[in-house]
Amino acid sequence: MKLTAEIEGQSYALDVRRVGARVEATVDGRRYELEARETEPGAFLLLTAGGGRVYECRANGATTAAGGAREVQIGDEVFQVRLIDPRRLGGARGAGAEASGRAQVAASMPGKVVRVLVEVGAQVEAGDGLVVVEAMKMQNELKSPKGGAVVEVRAEAGATVNAGDVLVVVE
Repeated sequence: MKLTAEIEGQSYALDVRRVGARVEATVDGRRYELEARETEPGAFLLLTAGGGRVYECRANGATTAAGGAREVQIGDEVFQVRLIDPRRLGGARGAGAEASGRAQVAASMPGKVVRVLVEVGAQVEAGDGLVVVEAMKMQNELKSPKGGAVVEVRAEAGATVNAGDVLVVVE
């Protein structure tokens, strides 16, 4: 699973894969192999490959006020961690979504517009579906990154789109 992790104001590219009891993770190009054991809900022991080091990790399930970040404690250190799944946002955050102002929702890869779910003037909430794009025989619903009014719809059902094409603008 490819994610972006924001920790203490810095972004990291994160690719995590579970293989049995092991976790394979790549963080900004550096590869890690760990064994993860849940000792109680929200508490884990992380053992590095070969048993070199052991880390105790506690993850608070509730989000904090810091933009949906979760509190994660590793040893004595506490971090505010926010995980972003680019597939869930449908490319909207990467295309300039802001809490206030204009958010441009763009196609994350080339494909064909299957359905347009909104029209100009529609009021949407964060997470509402805007457009469905088919790419590589899979349909992906692009969602609004913020609440507001749809001010532009540049997509048409049946149209072919390229990666980065702005399909809807929410203000």
